[in-house]
Amino acid sequence: MADTTKQAERTAARLAKQIQAFAKEHGGARGQLAYVGQAGTRIVLVGEDGGWGDLVAPDHQIARDAAEKAGLTLQEDFDGELAAKVRTGPYEWSRMAGIQIGGKGAEARHDD
Repeated sequence: MADTTKQAERTAARLAKQIQAFAKEHGGARGQLAYVGQAGTRIVLVGEDGGWGDLVAPDHQIARDAAEKAGLTLQEDFDGELAAKVRTGPYEWSRMAGIQIGGKGAEARHDD
């Protein structure tokens, strides 16, 4: 049990350092926690400059502990205000719309 607790603390500390580095690079950050099933909990990060990223913690408590250690302000939902801060580039747009507009992967999705 003690080994499990120490491992969880080390994981939370490692994630907290990554969150702090992201926040420093992007002029601050806010976040939101999202369950991703057995994979754990996704920590979605949105920087003050619109940059964004994510990390995955093995469980919700570790994600919450990491956010707290990093001083990350968490939001309950990925609402319109938070989403409006996200700055996307050509890569994201091509990945999000690629199938619909005939981009990479469209052939595999539209085999008739």
